[in-house]
Amino acid sequence: MEGILSGLGGGFAAILNLSTLYYIFIGSLIGTLIGVLPGIGPLAALSLLLPTTVALPPVVSIAMLSAIFYGSMYGGSITSILVNIPGEAASVVTCLDGYAMARQGRAGAALGMAALGSFIAGTFGIVILCFFSPALSTFAIRLGPPEYCGLMVLGLVCTILMIQGSALKGMVMIGLGAAFATLGMDAVTGEFRFTFNTIELTAGVEIVAVVIGLFGVAEILANVEQSEAGIAVKMKIGKLWPTRSDWKASWKPILRGSGLGFAVGLVPGGGPVTASFLSYAAERRMADDPSSFGKGRIEGVAGPEAANNAAVSSGMIPLLSLGIPGNAVTALLMGALIINGVQPGPMLIVEHPDIFWGVIASLYVGNVILLILNLPLVGLWVQLLRVPYSILFPTIVLLAMVGTYSANRNIFDLWVMLSFGVLGWFLRKFGYELAPLVLAFVLSPLLEQSLRQSLVMSPDGAMIFLQRPVAAGLLAACAVILLLVVVRRRAIPLPGEPT
Repeated sequence: MEGILSGLGGGFAAILNLSTLYYIFIGSLIGTLIGVLPGIGPLAALSLLLPTTVALPPVVSIAMLSAIFYGSMYGGSITSILVNIPGEAASVVTCLDGYAMARQGRAGAALGMAALGSFIAGTFGIVILCFFSPALSTFAIRLGPPEYCGLMVLGLVCTILMIQGSALKGMVMIGLGAAFATLGMDAVTGEFRFTFNTIELTAGVEIVAVVIGLFGVAEILANVEQSEAGIAVKMKIGKLWPTRSDWKASWKPILRGSGLGFAVGLVPGGGPVTASFLSYAAERRMADDPSSFGKGRIEGVAGPEAANNAAVSSGMIPLLSLGIPGNAVTALLMGALIINGVQPGPMLIVEHPDIFWGVIASLYVGNVILLILNLPLVGLWVQLLRVPYSILFPTIVLLAMVGTYSANRNIFDLWVMLSFGVLGWFLRKFGYELAPLVLAFVLSPLLEQSLRQSLVMSPDGAMIFLQRPVAAGLLAACAVILLLVVVRRRAIPLPGEPT
């Protein structure tokens, strides 16, 4: 306990300065803006803004990107409640009761509860994160290359859990991500792999250009096909502070949503979207009158909003403790750390305790800034809904190109970004999910490195994975997960699956 409090105190000392607080504030502001504007989403925003954090210290970089993620969660709830359009996917269920409350003249109460529920859940998640991550890191630090190889395999297998449509298409995307990760010079032998005699590919493809293309440019191209000129908000917002009866109805859903969201966020492929849907389903099932949901029940706002923010906090645990990103957003955060020369994983708390605890402290500070910032500025965010997309989208593409070039000052990165943008657009049109590609792109180099180290240190070849209990257990868990996925999909075919 003393070590945790001491580490957390050091984390707050590292970030409580004007420079870091400024970047957290800017991240919160941009994140809310991204959440308010439908059709962009947090993943595209983080991809586009990743180059701007390259020159920042690692703690400041992750603090700003995390604030963008948190801010987009709340910004998405604003449009869900006021105009029945979710700014991002996790706010879809907030539309159901939030918009109904707004039509009843209670938009202020819905917005206030969304903000306060998010803050409470985020605080809960960060407190648990403080105690859970160091314990997991302490265990994981004793692991060697075979165990780490098993962890990377587990991470790739858990990526399959993210796949919502065709399993075959999901596996293709994982293979494609692993293939792109092999481009460039082999770190062990020095041989060039799949460079096609092109000098620019000898260093591989830059992760910044890849993610900006796949999620930023591709998102813009997809939205250009179905953009709207702007949205007018005609209703009054009213008082933002919920009444005593609102709190009485909401405190249990907030607690349940916080616990459920935290648990879901720990599972690779879970994330805020899954957490918010499960929370809404749980509240509706536990209600005395389930039919009243969708007609203005504040529990339908409080529970899901708490769940999606708790999932954001818990999603940092496997990233910081094990070096395994559980979703595409944490994969981007992992990429930001790697760009800054910091490898997330069991050694992070030992080699870079200032970064480990600074990131955790920044999450809480970001939560506080969002609460202070957003409630007074709801009117301003509403006005931004009227920005024509014909102006907004070209501006974003221009910023994407500037950001990609500024990361390495390499013209070739612009071609990589545009190529992956067109590729991502085509893949989305044909029902391929992009998140598994990014996760495989990030995890595959780590898997290859630990696999080769394991085989070098083993006199019995691949038998080392069965001779080491933890490695064998991790591979057995992978087999069980694969079996469960196969059984589930055969029992209940998903859209896109053959019956």
